[in-house]
Amino acid sequence: MTTDTSPAPATGAPSGTAQHVLRVGPVNPTVAAALDAEFGALVLPEDPGERETFLEDHGEEIRVAVCSGRIGVDTELMRRLPALEGIVSFGVGYDSTDVGQAAERGIPVSNTPEVLNDCVADTAVALYLDTLRRVSASDRFVRSGRWAAGEGFPLTTRATGRTVGILGLGRIGAAIAHRLEAFGCAIHYHNRRERPGSGYTYQPSVRELAEAVDVLIVAASGGPESAGLVGAAELRALGPQGHLVNIARGTVVDESALVAALADGTIAGAGLDVYADEPHVPEALLEMDQVVVLPHVGSGTHETRADMARLALANLRQFLTDGTLVTPIS
Repeated sequence: MTTDTSPAPATGAPSGTAQHVLRVGPVNPTVAAALDAEFGALVLPEDPGERETFLEDHGEEIRVAVCSGRIGVDTELMRRLPALEGIVSFGVGYDSTDVGQAAERGIPVSNTPEVLNDCVADTAVALYLDTLRRVSASDRFVRSGRWAAGEGFPLTTRATGRTVGILGLGRIGAAIAHRLEAFGCAIHYHNRRERPGSGYTYQPSVRELAEAVDVLIVAASGGPESAGLVGAAELRALGPQGHLVNIARGTVVDESALVAALADGTIAGAGLDVYADEPHVPEALLEMDQVVVLPHVGSGTHETRADMARLALANLRQFLTDGTLVTPIS
C-alpha cells in the first residue's frame, strides 16, 4: 500500500529559535535510527530524576517532539517544552498526546493514517473468526492432549451471515465492514454522525447498536470523548449470545464491566487487541477460555510498520523544511 506524501501547501518555516528534535518513549526502530543519524535527536530519559534534569537543561531547546501513539506528549511534558512547535506521532491514535493544549498553543500534530487500515481491519476479522469459532481455544484443546484422550470440543458459533455492529465507521471501521460483507454479514454502525450513502444501517446510540447485532466490533478513536462508550448497559444489550471485538483503544470499553459480563455470561465471548492499562491485562481475562487476547498487534506487520515509518519521517522532514505536516490530524 502506498501513501501520498506530497507536500502540503507551505505556510513558511517556524520562526522559533529552538532547534532540537526530541524522541519521547520507544518508537519504531527505523524511525529511531533516522532520528539519531539524520536529526541528532535527543532522547527523553525514562527515569524520573534523569528526566527532570534533562528538561531543566534542554526543555527550552526542543522544537519538535516525535512519539508513538502509546506514549505521547502528555499535558505535563508539553508544559515543560515552551518552544515546542510540532509533534510527529507514529500511529493512527493520538489520545496519549494532549491535543487540546497543542491546539491552544498552535502546535500542529501529525499521525500516520490510512497506511494501517488494511492490517488493523485484517486483525479485527481474525479476532471475529477466532472469537466465534474459538480457533485459539481449539488449538489449546489439542495441545493439552484432551482430544487424543477422547474428549470432544464444544460446538462453536457460525461466523457467516451474522449481524455485525461497527462502533466507529471511519477508515478502519469501513475496511472491517467491507471484509465482513464477504461473509454475508449485515452491517449496522454507530457514529457521532450518520454516513449517508454507506449502504449500512445506522443506529442512533451505542446501546441500540449493541441490541441490534450479534457481534459488536469497536473501531472508535480513543480519547476522553470515547472513554467508556461500551459499558454495562451496552453489554447487557449485546446479550448472552453476543460477542465483542475491540481493536480500537482499551479505554473505549469499560474493562471492569467487560470482565464482569464475561464472568457471569452476560455476553458469550470477546476478542481483544487493546486494554485499559497496557501492557497489563486483567488476570481474570487470561483465565477465560472464551476470550482471545492479543498484545496490541493490529498494525503489526512488516509492511505496515515500514509504511508508518516512512510517513512519520516524511512528516518530520517536511515540518523541519517548511513548517507544515503531510498528515496533520485536523
